[in-house]
This record gives sequence, structure tokens and C-alpha cells, in this order.
Amino acid sequence: MTTSRGSAACLLLAALAVLVLPLPLRAADVVFGQVASVTNPASATNARGLIVGINAGFESINARGGVNGHRLKLSTLDDGLQGPRMVELTGQLVKDPAIVGLLGFLNTAGITALAKDDAFAKGGVALIAPLQGDKAIVGATNIFPLRSGYADEIDALLKEAKSWDKDTLAIVNMNIAFGPSLAELAAKRAADAGIKVVSRSVVSFNADAIAASVKAAVETISAHRPKAILLLAAGAPATEFIKAVRVAPGGLAQIYGLSVLLHGEVVKAAGADKARGIVLSQAIPYPFVPSRPVITEYQRAMAAHAPNEPLSFASLEGYLGARIAAEAVRRCGGTVTRASLLAALRSLGEFNMGGLYVNYSPQARKGWGGVDLTIINAGGNLQK
Repeated sequence: MTTSRGSAACLLLAALAVLVLPLPLRAADVVFGQVASVTNPASATNARGLIVGINAGFESINARGGVNGHRLKLSTLDDGLQGPRMVELTGQLVKDPAIVGLLGFLNTAGITALAKDDAFAKGGVALIAPLQGDKAIVGATNIFPLRSGYADEIDALLKEAKSWDKDTLAIVNMNIAFGPSLAELAAKRAADAGIKVVSRSVVSFNADAIAASVKAAVETISAHRPKAILLLAAGAPATEFIKAVRVAPGGLAQIYGLSVLLHGEVVKAAGADKARGIVLSQAIPYPFVPSRPVITEYQRAMAAHAPNEPLSFASLEGYLGARIAAEAVRRCGGTVTRASLLAALRSLGEFNMGGLYVNYSPQARKGWGGVDLTIINAGGNLQK
């Protein structure tokens, strides 16, 4: 009987010991907030690409156990590409204690307003890899850029024009966002490069004024017959101009455009015949050929976690932003807060993602800095 009671007591103690053993704790999700519009046609393609790329990057990391046990997640709000709405939604994200950082914002007017107000510094929050190439904007406190700047793209395009003896240039810019300031910059850089600017025209972003402004710009091109046209515009003003200029006298001049001029939209709106030969600078590396280890990793992540989505510059940009965010989380250790994430980013130094670098320090925050040049071929496809 004594033995039986002793055995029962031992079994009870063993059972109690199992109950009080510390259970493995699931680390909290680390959530990044994004404001970008998939409902506005002008931003839908890039916004979707960013979202897909970020999620592919996060899911590929989560599939390997996350970062220090944390799962990475993205929470996206749609601002309709309206600047004031982005400001409002950013305020909501900043007030949400679950959001540790911001990632992949898209909306020039909104980001400009937020940067001007020093909103990211006031909110004590980091914005990683916005789709923004204006260095005056991404230079604001707590913004950590990825893509090259518009000035880098202009320099690369002018260098390309000069190498092909395109020594007379027409500058055509849209009247909002980056258009006016980049037109001034391009005129100065062209003069420095020994390229003569023979005309400058403005195309309107206002739907009611696009046709008249495009007609005036095309007439100016026909009058001056430049060897090259630098098109500092995107969306309808750009595509309408391309359609019109290609059938006008002097309209077969070489056209150079920025990365914001999406080749798919140009081909769809103007046709492959009119789009053929347009050279576009790219502020993100060419995503279609695995020329760097990180491109190979991006393509694998897309195949595994977004198999029905096309490879694109925007999804690669999102993926790279996710990689930067994940590295900052890793350096935070077990506890991730807005303050620890900011500290990790500020001291990141030169971070090699696999043949592509960013460099963040308290003194300077530098994105990739390179520019790839691409051309639309006869089939309407983009090639390097």
C-alpha cells in the first residue's frame, strides 16, 4: 500500500511539473504600415507591385522562421493618390501602437507634405524605401531611401544622349509634382554636358487642359527639330504627348524618359510602333535577369509567394524595401519598438542585400545610387 501511495504521489508531482513548465512563447508580429493607392489608375500598377513585392519578401522570411522569432507583416491603407488623404492616413498609422515602422509609401504630393511638416520626426517613426526620387524630400528626418534620385536618372539619360551625338534637346515636363523642378535641373545639367536645349514645353496634368498643352508642345518640337526629347512626365500627359509627337514633323527624335514613365502604359496607350526606341532610366535594378544574387532571391520569392504576379521594377522595389526592414528588425534583437528600429536603421552602415547596397549613418542616408537604362523594343517589351 505504501508503494502504491508513493507511486501515485510521484505521478501527481510529475504531472504538475509538466503543467508548470514554461511554454514556448510566440514572438509578437512586427507590423509595418504603408499608404499607397491601388484604386487610383495613375498609381495602381506601382502600388500593387510594391505591395506584392513587400509581401513576397516578408513571406519568404517568415517561411524560414521570421526574424528573431518575429513574423513580419504589412498593413496597407489606400489614399486614392490624394495628398491630404495620405497625410491623414499616416497620422492614423502613427497613432496605432501596433505599427513599428512605415514602408513603401507612394504619393509625391503626400510625401512632400509629410516631409515638409517633419511628420516622421515628430511621430518618432521611420519611413523605409518610399517610391520617391526627389532627394530634397527623402532627405527629411527619418526617411531611409532605396531608389536612386531623379537627378541621377537625368544625368544618366543626358550622358546616354551625348554618347549618341544627340546634342540638341527639347525638354517637355508636366506642370505638377517633379515636373517643374526637374525641368530646371535638366536644363542646367544639359548645358554642363554640352547639350543645347532648343526648346522647353509644359504639358498639363489637368484632364481638361491636356489636349491643348500637348498640341502646343508638339508644335514647338516641330518648329525646333531637336535630336532628342527629354520627357519629364508620367501618366496621361506623357502618353498623349508621345502619341501626338510621333506623327508630327520632327517627332521621330529620340525620346528619353524617367522611371516614372511606365513602359506598359506607354505601349498600351500609344502602341508598340510609337513606343519603340524610347529609352527609360530605371532607379531600381533590372528585375528580369538574375544579374545579382539579390535579383535571383527576389525571383525565387516571387515564384514561391506570388506565382501569379509578374516580375516588375515595382515589385522588386517592394522586395528590397522588405529586406531593409527585416535587417533593421534583426538588429533590434528580441524586442522591436519604433525607437529601436530607428536606432538600427541609423546605424545600419553599408548593407549588402546581395550585390546591391544602401548605406545609412547618422551623417547620411544613401540609397542604391545606380541607374539602369532600358529601351522599348519593336515588340513593346522593355529590354536592357
